[in-house]
Amino acid sequence: MGAKAKTVYRCTECGADHLKWSGKCDVCGEWNTLAEEMAAPRALAAGSASARRKAGVTALGSGGAVSPTPRIRDVVGAEDHRLRTGLAEFDFVLGGGIVPGSMVLVGGEPGIGKSTILLQVAAQLQAAGTQSLYVSGEESPLQVKLRADRLGGSSGDVEMLGETLLETILATAADRTPAVMIVDSIQTVFTGDLEGAPGNVGQVRECAARLMRFAKESGTAVFVVGHVTKGGGIAGPKTLEHIVDTVLYFEGEGTLDHRVLRATKNRFGSVDEIGVFRMTQQGLIPVENASALFLGDRERHHTSGSAITAILEGTRPMLLEVQALAAKAGFGTPQRVAGGYDARRLALLLAVLDKRAGLSFANIDVFLNVVGGVRMQEPAGDLAVAAALASSVYDKVLPADAVFIGEVGLGGEIRAVSQIDRRVAEAEKMGMKIAYVGERSVPKRAPKSIKVEGIPSLSELFKRLFR
Repeated sequence: MGAKAKTVYRCTECGADHLKWSGKCDVCGEWNTLAEEMAAPRALAAGSASARRKAGVTALGSGGAVSPTPRIRDVVGAEDHRLRTGLAEFDFVLGGGIVPGSMVLVGGEPGIGKSTILLQVAAQLQAAGTQSLYVSGEESPLQVKLRADRLGGSSGDVEMLGETLLETILATAADRTPAVMIVDSIQTVFTGDLEGAPGNVGQVRECAARLMRFAKESGTAVFVVGHVTKGGGIAGPKTLEHIVDTVLYFEGEGTLDHRVLRATKNRFGSVDEIGVFRMTQQGLIPVENASALFLGDRERHHTSGSAITAILEGTRPMLLEVQALAAKAGFGTPQRVAGGYDARRLALLLAVLDKRAGLSFANIDVFLNVVGGVRMQEPAGDLAVAAALASSVYDKVLPADAVFIGEVGLGGEIRAVSQIDRRVAEAEKMGMKIAYVGERSVPKRAPKSIKVEGIPSLSELFKRLFR
C-alpha cells in the first residue's frame, strides 16, 4: 500500500493552513472553521522561498509544462446528444435532458422524494437501453429493492452498488462504464486519503471534486444527492454547488401530494425552471398543467381574501392562488405570518396600503399563504397580495374569474412586469375573464376572451373592486 497523502487543516473563512486541528483559527480568530484537506505537493522546499522570489513567474511547479493555446474558433466538436429520461418535467428542468459527462447535485429535505425520482430516472434509462448504476451509501440493498418493487417498471433491472468508499465506487464505475451514475448521498461517501469522518467539509469537497473529474474524463453523467440543513442550504461547503454543473432543489410540504423541482444553477440550460410532480404509490408522476393543479379546489372554497396571480418560473407561466386573512389582534403586537411569500415584502406592502390606500393594519393580525406550498419570489404577485388583503379587510369576495398581475411601488402605483402577454395567455387558457394589470402593461394585441384593464394605483383598483 502506498503512503497516505499528507493532510492539512485549512480555515474555511480566511484560508490559513494549520498542521493540526484546533477549535480556533490562529489567523482570523474564528471558531470551528478548520477543515481537513489534502496538501498539494510542493515543488520547492519551504526554505527556498528566496529562490522562488528570484525566479518569479519562470518558476514552474512539479509537473508543469507549456501547453498549446488554440484559438476558440479552431476548436472542433459538437454538443453531445442529451439523454432523455422519459420524465418530461425532469428533462425540462435540466434543459432538454441529461448531458453526458455532466455532474448534477440534487438537494432537498429528508423524505421529499430525492431517492425516488433518481431511481425512477435510472429505471427509465435502463428501459431505454442506457446503462445506469445506482450507488447507495445510506440504504441497504434490501431497502432499495423494496422501493424498486413499489415503483415497478424497470426499476429492478438497475445495477446497484452498496458502497461508501470513493475509491471503490470510482473503480467499479470505471469497470462497468455506465452512462449515468447516481450517488446517494455525497455526505456518506469518503476517501481513504483523508482521516476526517464522512460528511465533513474536507471529505465532501474532495469526493465531489474527484467525482467531477471522473465525469469529465469518462463521459458518465453523475448525479449526487445532497442533504439540506435547517437553513435550507445543502449541507457541506458552499463550493460544492460551484463544483457541479447543475443544482436542483426539491421543494414542497411533506403533507402535500405534489413536489416542485427547481433548477438554481444550470450550465446547460436556463435557471429558475421548475418541474411539478405528484407523489403517488408508484412514485413521482409529472404534472403537465401546474396551474390546474394549484387552482383545483378554488371554485368550491372561494371566499373573501382570495386572489389569483400569474407568475413566471423560468420560461413557464403559472397561475397561483394567494389567500389572506386579516383578523382583529387579540393581544400585544399584531402578528405577521407569511407562507410562501417574503415576510419583509409583506411588511412593505402593509405600509404602502396604510399610507397610500387608507387601510390600517395597526391592530390587525395578518396571515398570508400561497396555496400549494409554492414560494412566490417575483414581484408580479404584489398586486394579488394587496387585493387579497383588502378583500379580507372589507370582507368582500373578489371575482372568481379575475387575475391580478403587477408590482406595487412605494408610492402605491402599479408597475409593469415582463412578458405580460404570456401571463395573460395562461390566464385566458385557465378560463379567466378579466386581468388587472399596470397601465403600462396592457398588451398591444387584445386577447379574444379575456378583458385586460390597466390600473394606475392601488386606490383606483380598490374603487373599482369595492366601490
